[in-house]
Amino acid sequence: MADWSRRFFDPIELPDGRKLYTLRDAAEFVTELPTEEHDRDRWKAAMEVLLLSVEHGEAGAYPVLARIAMTRALNAGRGRG
Repeated sequence: MADWSRRFFDPIELPDGRKLYTLRDAAEFVTELPTEEHDRDRWKAAMEVLLLSVEHGEAGAYPVLARIAMTRALNAGRGRG
């Protein structure tokens, strides 16, 4: 069963100061981006890892990888890619 309520070990802080605490928060953030932004490869990759994390529960490193993918996508949007 999909569990979008799983929390990140450390919340992801957004540039505006808001925080993403759960997989659901992260997925909603990505889907609410303008289409041209959320269609970028970095956000597609982040969503794929979020989905894997939901599908596979706490197995393996998926929740950690989801946080890393989200953080990398956010940082790339700050002028480094």
